[in-house]
Amino acid sequence: MDKLILIDGNSIIYRAFFAMPPLTNTKGWHTNAVYGFTNMLLRIIEDHKPTHMMVAFDAGKITFRHESYKEYKGGRNKTPHELSEQFPLLKELLQGLGIAQYELSGYEADDIIGTISKEAEQAGQEVLVISGDKDMFQLASEHVEIGLTRKGVTEIEIYNPEQIHERYGLKPHQITDLKGLMGDTSDNIPGVPGVGEKTALKLLHQFGSVEDVLANIHELKGKMKEKIETHADDAVLSKKLATIYREVVLDKTLDEMVFNGFNPDTSGPALAKLEFKSMLERLSLSGEAGLEDGIAKQPTLNVEVTVINEDNIKEFISRLPQVKVLHVETYGENPHRAEIIGVVFSSEEHHDYVPFDLFKTDHAAPILNWLQDPAYPKRGYDLHRMDLALHWHEIPFAGVTFDVQLAAYLLDPTESNQTISALAAKYGLSSLVVEEDIFGKGAKYKVPEIEVLSNHLARKSATVLSIIPKQEEELEKNEMKSLFHDLEMPLSRILADMEKQGIEVYTKDLQELGKEFESQIHQLEEDIYRIADGKFNINSPKQLGEILFVKLGLPVVKKTKTGFSTDAEVLEKLAPYHEIVQHILQYRTLAKLQSTYVEGLLKEISPKTGKVHTYYRQTIAATGRLSSQFPNLQNIPIRLEEGRKIRKVFVPSESGWSILAADYSQIELRVLAHISNDERLIEAFLQDMDIHTKTAMDVFGVKPEEVDSNMRRSAKAVNFGIVYGISDYGLSQNLNITRKEASQFIEQYFAIFQGVKQYMSDIVKEAKENGYVTTLLGRRRYLPEINASNFNLRSFAERMAMNTPIQGTAADIIKLAMVHMDKALSDKQLKSRMLLQVHDELVFEVPEDELELMKVLVPEIMSKALQLVVPLNAEVSFGSNWYEAK
Repeated sequence: MDKLILIDGNSIIYRAFFAMPPLTNTKGWHTNAVYGFTNMLLRIIEDHKPTHMMVAFDAGKITFRHESYKEYKGGRNKTPHELSEQFPLLKELLQGLGIAQYELSGYEADDIIGTISKEAEQAGQEVLVISGDKDMFQLASEHVEIGLTRKGVTEIEIYNPEQIHERYGLKPHQITDLKGLMGDTSDNIPGVPGVGEKTALKLLHQFGSVEDVLANIHELKGKMKEKIETHADDAVLSKKLATIYREVVLDKTLDEMVFNGFNPDTSGPALAKLEFKSMLERLSLSGEAGLEDGIAKQPTLNVEVTVINEDNIKEFISRLPQVKVLHVETYGENPHRAEIIGVVFSSEEHHDYVPFDLFKTDHAAPILNWLQDPAYPKRGYDLHRMDLALHWHEIPFAGVTFDVQLAAYLLDPTESNQTISALAAKYGLSSLVVEEDIFGKGAKYKVPEIEVLSNHLARKSATVLSIIPKQEEELEKNEMKSLFHDLEMPLSRILADMEKQGIEVYTKDLQELGKEFESQIHQLEEDIYRIADGKFNINSPKQLGEILFVKLGLPVVKKTKTGFSTDAEVLEKLAPYHEIVQHILQYRTLAKLQSTYVEGLLKEISPKTGKVHTYYRQTIAATGRLSSQFPNLQNIPIRLEEGRKIRKVFVPSESGWSILAADYSQIELRVLAHISNDERLIEAFLQDMDIHTKTAMDVFGVKPEEVDSNMRRSAKAVNFGIVYGISDYGLSQNLNITRKEASQFIEQYFAIFQGVKQYMSDIVKEAKENGYVTTLLGRRRYLPEINASNFNLRSFAERMAMNTPIQGTAADIIKLAMVHMDKALSDKQLKSRMLLQVHDELVFEVPEDELELMKVLVPEIMSKALQLVVPLNAEVSFGSNWYEAK
């Protein structure tokens, strides 16, 4: 028998948003609600194997119910933009997944689902309705079941009429009577004041319906009789409002809801666009589409390739001066530990495949000389990774001039799929064979026979060769040649040099720190067990929730998939109520430090060098910021003393040397002052005032000495929030205040800093005209949704337009500082080495005889990286380890 699943889109995405932790992808899109929704969706499909599916959405705020009661749903808070901007993302994803969706002006999703479920039942289909709203119980019948979300949205509890009767002692149609009597605060349905669920059920068990209660009101006594007499009209109206209308005229047929499984050509790219990699793996889908940007997939490229061996190597060496593209195929996510599979050298006339084993023979000396000679330009895809992989196989590499991956990122930093295959599709070139078809996937990875391998790698190299002139033309057209050749390409080589150098870790101190954390964790466990009067699993949200909210009776802040939420936000709010909460917060902090940064760092220490060698990604963040991996040294928590202690283990690699760190002071706010030309901001920075104190003075209208810590904290949250396009919801969460108070705070800020307000307005207007915004150095970020008719998509793009020039320019400035610093170290023939870039901070190791020079040179170069109307300040410090240098 056919099975139809109907999903209440608004209800499920709303629940997913509040059940899931915040989640954004590399484009800056909030995706937690869509991720939670999709997880639920996949589970439902796996468990129930539907033949038909449809997701219903509310179409606007005004429905036919407002004709009867204008205040219907009137008490609801405005939907946070972090949620509202995810609706169009979900709808686009559903389209890619091949799942029907529907909305109709004047009706709610409930009404659409009610109507379709009735039609489907009459057509002989089994129906499952998925919602977080118990109102749907009224639709249950012999062939219609209701799936109610539990534990956030990850688990569904199925109800049929018998189970509803078991829970309430009511038949499904009586659910409307229940709501008529008790009301529903979430929908602003009044009901009868003072009548809760328990009383309403008692009345319905006795009389059967709202109408029967009113007809038999003489049998009631006292205050109950008085309440119902007074609010009889409210009870009737409330029942009407709670009743799902099942006669909606739809232009959607059941045939249009057929679900035949996921089409890989559309489902894979839809999930990849949101960067849901785990779901791609779960469904065994590729993120590459059959159609890319409207260009049909081209025939597979065939090239002639020569496999080089000891017999023909001399002939190949004679062709080296003509090589235009180099492709080094590696295996392994971490380039510091990658295996080299094979190498292709390409020119217009020849593609030569050199097995890596041949590099280890005496015959390969001219090839190795070519690789390390900067006079021969090296072009290719991801030369940074190539450089690192060759280095760890003791092969020097120099002369990088054009990286196709880096150019693709500059030309469109919001596109996450910049593989060679995707770029081939973008430029209308012949397509490549899917990587998995050549090598297999995951545990099934296997290097194919040399004939298959050499041909595949030669096709990749030939594709790169064809892409380069097209990208050169685009860089010229978009006025980004200088940004590419003078900043990003040199930086790629600088980063590789820093990564090869690595930073020394004093293993003994790290292990001692681990023991210290373990001791503190053990003591905290004992304290928590003593206060709780019993042992339990502190890491189990379910068991912890039982202790906090049942045994100790603390107020419930919110519920999620474990019954009670015990996330950090909840615990912070509960901290004033009971001493155990602060112990739990401290326990979690230390446990995270121990697992992630002590045990994690120990695993990353190279046995060859005794150092950690992080890997900087240039092509991830749309703003131009660098990302760090293997290990991520940008995320070491330094707000807490315990987190700062981690930095003690990072030491110079030479005896008698020092670690020197230089950190830009409030660089993004200084960029904002320059870009907005706001007089008050500029004045504050020119007078070297504390910007947060200055903001508090202006917003609260007080003197400097009257600014207290709370005022400064609020001003700081707004200052940085403005840079990141914060909403009243986001600010309210940060400061633990109401959304109304947060909204007023933001309004006050803009009333004072009118230059900032004008900038925000102007940059949005510019983005609407151009379709993109730029940093001061010309880095572009395209905003295709800036003129979208959909409010949520448009407003998200507007926020990106406001903050991208600020964040992007700040990223450009520290990159410029790194390029200038590298040149200065070389020109002055200094032994000091640049080791790390962490957000707005540069870290060096410095010999004793260069320390005084570097204390002056580094902040000087950083402050002159780019000329602004306000000074760029860099604060420098040093010590025997990274901790002392901060």
